[in-house]
Amino acid sequence: MDNVFESPFRGKLLSEQVTHPNISVGRYSYYSGYYHGHGFDDCARFLLPDPDADKLIVGSFCSIGSGAAFIMAGNQGHRNDWVSTFPFHFMSEVPHFAGAANGYEPAGDTVIGSDVWIGSEAIVMPGVTIGHGAIIGTRALVTRNVEPYTIVGGNPAKPIRKRFPDEHIAMLLEVAWWDWDDTALEAAMPIMTSADVPALHAFWRARQ
Repeated sequence: MDNVFESPFRGKLLSEQVTHPNISVGRYSYYSGYYHGHGFDDCARFLLPDPDADKLIVGSFCSIGSGAAFIMAGNQGHRNDWVSTFPFHFMSEVPHFAGAANGYEPAGDTVIGSDVWIGSEAIVMPGVTIGHGAIIGTRALVTRNVEPYTIVGGNPAKPIRKRFPDEHIAMLLEVAWWDWDDTALEAAMPIMTSADVPALHAFWRARQ
């Protein structure tokens, strides 16, 4: 099968790849899937097409590495509080299982904030929210919500450190630069490509 990516260094915008009705993506977010060869739709595992099903929501300016996976469909019918985790209901064509209760439970939408960097082959479990500016390490297993601008890694993923001091994180969340129009971003680009958070905040305040 032909690789849909031409190079490991050239990703494709999610807006040009996504066809699934329950995946929502922001502007400029991209998936770089060269090493796995498939488009972003296939990163959302077990994603149901039903209008009321759990959704995968990805913000703007996200960078998603090859083979990242978002596990969907809640508990997929496996109840760990029942006698058996086996989804008997899904085997209803077997006469012996006809009386089985449906163990499916939704987990809620999986929400990826803006400016999130997700490393190659990271796995995000159902119903997780990843805050703006977070970094998810390669092959991390994300089972819990991730705070904004926090770097996590490991299995299960745990916080390693914050990207900035708390006061700078508050500034970044206040300015929400990912919602700016392209003209404002162009004017701020020298600051965007620096570590000077207070300067970005001052730029934003001057335009209010």
